[in-house]
Amino acid sequence: MPDHYLQRGDSGKPAWDHLIHLAAMARETQAIELVDLVSPVTFRHPAVLYKMGVTLDEVSTGRFTLGLGTGWLDEEFELFGFDYPDRDTRYAMTEEALQYIRAAMSNGAGGFRGRYYQLAEFEPQPTPTNLRLVVGGTGNVKTPRLAGLYADEYNIYVCSPEEYAAKAATAFAAAETGGRRPDEIMLSASGPAVAARKEADYRTILNSVADLTGVSPDHIEETYRERRFPHGFGSQPAEMVAALEAAGCRRFYLQMFAVDPGQYDTVLDAYAGR
Repeated sequence: MPDHYLQRGDSGKPAWDHLIHLAAMARETQAIELVDLVSPVTFRHPAVLYKMGVTLDEVSTGRFTLGLGTGWLDEEFELFGFDYPDRDTRYAMTEEALQYIRAAMSNGAGGFRGRYYQLAEFEPQPTPTNLRLVVGGTGNVKTPRLAGLYADEYNIYVCSPEEYAAKAATAFAAAETGGRRPDEIMLSASGPAVAARKEADYRTILNSVADLTGVSPDHIEETYRERRFPHGFGSQPAEMVAALEAAGCRRFYLQMFAVDPGQYDTVLDAYAGR
C-alpha cells in the first residue's frame, strides 16, 4: 500500500493511514506479504517508523516490508502542514533515516548521529524478526544509490527494460561500494494495472482510468506506450512483464486504482499470460 494522506488530485476523497491498514491486514491474513510502498521521510520521525516497523513485523510474524522515500505529492504537505524542504534536503533526510533505522535494527548499540537525526548508543527493543526495508522511486542516480546502500528491496517505478536495467546496475554498483552483495537486494517494479486478455475487457478498464483521471483513453495509451508501462490486451501485457523480468525484476506490484475487485482475476490473468 502507498502511504499518502490525500487521494492524488482530489482532496475530497477518503485517504486512510495505510500503515494502520497494513496492521489490520496482518491480523486478518496468514501468508500474504505486506509492503509499505513507501512512507515520505517527513511524515514521521525514523524512530516512529522503526517502532511501527518492528510492531508490524511482530503482528505479521515476519511478513512486513517498510518503505521510505522523499515524498512527492506537494498538495498533501501543503494542506496538512508537513515540513517539505527542497528535494536535495529530503534526499539527505531519507539517507539519514535509513541509516538510523538500520542502526536501530542491528544487533549492538552503535547508535547513529547525523545532521537531522540522532540515535543514542543503546540497543532498542524489541529487535525485529524479519523486518525488511524497501526504497522506491523514479530517480536515475540518488534513489538507486540509497537502495544499493541500505535497502533489502529496490522498487523501480515501471519504465523501459533498458532504463530498468540501468537503474538496477547503479544500485548494484552502490551496494558493492558499500560492502554489500548485489544479490542481497530484490528488484521489483510497480505500475498501473490496465490489462486484460480480451480487448473489450481492456477497453472497459481503460475507460475507468480515463473517467478517474479526466484524461482521454487515447492519451493514456500514448503515455503508457512512451513510458513502456505493461498494458493492453492479448499477449502484450505478459510479454511486457517478461521483458522487465529479463531486465532483473522479480516482483511487479499492480496499482489497481481503477479496477473493480470483480475484475482482479481478469487483470492478473493478462499479466500472467493465462
